[in-house]
Amino acid sequence: MSSLKSQTQAKVDAGRKNNPAFMEGVDREIEKARTFQQGEKALDINCTAPDFTLPSATGEFFQLSEALNKGAVVLTFYRGSWCPYCNLQLNALQNINGEIKALDAQLVAISPESPDSSLSAEQIKQLPFTVLSDQGAKVAATYGVAWEVPEFLLEHMRNDRQLDLEAINNGNSNILPIPATFILNKDGQVIWRYVDVDYRTRAEPQEIIEALQKG
Repeated sequence: MSSLKSQTQAKVDAGRKNNPAFMEGVDREIEKARTFQQGEKALDINCTAPDFTLPSATGEFFQLSEALNKGAVVLTFYRGSWCPYCNLQLNALQNINGEIKALDAQLVAISPESPDSSLSAEQIKQLPFTVLSDQGAKVAATYGVAWEVPEFLLEHMRNDRQLDLEAINNGNSNILPIPATFILNKDGQVIWRYVDVDYRTRAEPQEIIEALQKG
């Protein structure tokens, strides 16, 4: 099975071939957001993660502190089910979910999508991990990974992708989390993280497993 990096890179390469002007524009916007790209505003290693309670895709409420009582938590922020890079990532994480559980940890994915628009009923039934709705990206903001999306990208989403983020996110149309994954130990401390404002790149699943093994 190919790595997540190779899958996302293939999609980037296809984008550069099929729509070079757009990809060059994305490169410019990412360069402007260099501080976010370097993770300077994100929760750092050894920091205590803020507690939160959010609704899940099944309508139940999830509290981080309660989950931590059972073991480590792998917390990943993603843009939404409409994002092809996010879908590649979630599929890759689904493939390692058994390994994560075997290491006494739990995988939790968070996006700003409202609970009733993030996944279909059938998809919810098949989920092997928890998906949460962070409307307004408020929890993402407490973790330092909420990003005001540049107009260039918003225009692409509205016109080229025909995405109505205001409807999808129940009011929030311009704040999205940057791709970020945090591993929290039972004490709620960050023991590993991946942060990059470039939504075309994601944490490699095997790195997550290795970080959990090191504890």
